[in-house]
Amino acid sequence: MPDSPPQQPPSPGSPDDAPDGSGLLLCGARLTDGRVVDVRLGGGRIEAVGTVGSLTAHTARVDLAGYLLLPAPAEPHAHGATALSADCDGPVCHDAEDVQRRATESALLQLGHGATALRSHVRIGDMEGLGSMEAALQARRSLVGLADLRTVAMPRLLTGLAGADGLAMLRDAVKMGASVVGGCPDLDPDPTGYVEAVLEVAAEHGCPVDLHTEGTDPARLGRLAAAAGGLSSGVVVGPLGGLARVPGEAARRAVDRLAAAGVTVACLPQGGCAGVDSRDVAPVRLLRAAGVRVTAGSGALRDVSNPVGRGDPLEAAYLLASRYGMRPEDAYEAVSSTARAALGLPEVRLEAGFPAELLAVRGEKLAAALSLAYSRIVVHRGRVVARTSAVREYCDSAAAVALDLPRQGRAAKHKGSGPA
Repeated sequence: MPDSPPQQPPSPGSPDDAPDGSGLLLCGARLTDGRVVDVRLGGGRIEAVGTVGSLTAHTARVDLAGYLLLPAPAEPHAHGATALSADCDGPVCHDAEDVQRRATESALLQLGHGATALRSHVRIGDMEGLGSMEAALQARRSLVGLADLRTVAMPRLLTGLAGADGLAMLRDAVKMGASVVGGCPDLDPDPTGYVEAVLEVAAEHGCPVDLHTEGTDPARLGRLAAAAGGLSSGVVVGPLGGLARVPGEAARRAVDRLAAAGVTVACLPQGGCAGVDSRDVAPVRLLRAAGVRVTAGSGALRDVSNPVGRGDPLEAAYLLASRYGMRPEDAYEAVSSTARAALGLPEVRLEAGFPAELLAVRGEKLAAALSLAYSRIVVHRGRVVARTSAVREYCDSAAAVALDLPRQGRAAKHKGSGPA
């Protein structure tokens, strides 16, 4: 039900519990190590973790019996300005009101999946000018308290006479409030010059860098890594789908240079993104073997590049596990702690003192949660900000009764059917 408002699960509490972040007690949650605990939140942080019933507080309570409690995922590579536009008649509208609506709606959709922090790439220049960036920044302001939305300014050209306007606009976008500088060096006549221009602006303003590249030219990718290595604010590149088609030794050399430079790779296992025709995914195994930090984003969310994109970080983790053989724990880490690090956000652990950015998913094991993550409760800055509840029902069956199969949902069965 991605387009529906969050529904109430069969437990007390509501999305505005403890609206000022003053206190919340999560009761009976299961952790990935098998423990069942109570977790007390306050001031946007985890105050205490204890055995069930051991924590007392005059706070709102949320019953998480039957839920697995996890650090919240983050979305490192979204395109909110063009999201949800696949059904538009004609070209995508870049009117400020439409861009703000799409950016806000797509961020809320991804928040419902669990992503309490998002990085969204926004084109500047050409037809958009700075209008799309201003609209995305307005969406960011409207989401304060619900989700942390950060924007990447993406000019088309940055070199030569044609790139002078793009360079000036990139600096203006940062002054307006863009969090990150980036773009697509592959589209500029001088890709190396484009990267150098982005890094120069990033150094001037102390901004992180996030660059789109397919990585089909390993020598160019190596030069990008060498140039980016000295930037202390952090560099992310992606989706690097073309690198999967590069012959082995050349790909390994490029990957080794990315690792040496400390560059993070954001791959897109759910599909491509705007301007990328390939559906290839970065060589995840090769990157991880070389020591490159790999995170996973959603890319296109129901736009012309991927009209069925879901924007679900748990689906990205599921694909990392199912297609690339990653352990469920490592796959989830790629969309949670590694994604947060790529966004420059503090680490989250289920321990006292850490930020209260949490996701509760119905289930007992992480592998099952990645497979069947239907019901979710999302906590941002210490309060519940989104809920999704699903109840699956089957017709009554003699086989189900005889085998005493587990059922989930309503306590009482309806005539002719029963909740599963």
